[in-house]
Amino acid sequence: MASVPDSTERPVGRIIVVRHGSTEWSRSGRHTGRTDVPLDSAGRSAAAGLSGRLAELGIVAAWSSPLCRARESAALAGFAEARLADDLMEWDYGDYEGRTTAEIREERPDWALFRDGCPGGETLVEVEARCTEMIGRVPLDPEAEGAAALFAHGHLLRVLAATYLDLGGAAGAHFVLDTATVGILGFERTTRALRGWNA
Repeated sequence: MASVPDSTERPVGRIIVVRHGSTEWSRSGRHTGRTDVPLDSAGRSAAAGLSGRLAELGIVAAWSSPLCRARESAALAGFAEARLADDLMEWDYGDYEGRTTAEIREERPDWALFRDGCPGGETLVEVEARCTEMIGRVPLDPEAEGAAALFAHGHLLRVLAATYLDLGGAAGAHFVLDTATVGILGFERTTRALRGWNA
């Protein structure tokens, strides 16, 4: 199991974003926001398979969404002691929770999550604000060697990556992130940069 220091004061030069393994809902394309759906067997296996890759990335701090699919993925990947952060919870889909995009577009043919948000749920601006808050909790330094891991959810992490890169949260629509994959947010000299994605 990876050793993760309790202190968050050590500067890091990279943020490693890790999407949780698959669930029954993710496999069927259902929007899974705050419903606490567990990993399925394939999701557990894939999350455990991330441990070798993550061990190579110099992770010195880790956070996780409190939802069980993210927490279990963190534990299976070797980071059972990851700190919980509500800001890493998935987009609140409100009235669209549990529904597929195809079902939603039967009522709203032009609906797009990253533009329209969800009735009864969060707007893009609200999700982007949470991502900004989370990024602010990571002590970043372009000269630092270590990394911080964030175990969370597909749409949330796409907004977080776009926010980190100063592109605006809506650009997250272009950052596909499959289950049990890793992205690396770092620097090119002092400029924030995408160092790897959906790997």
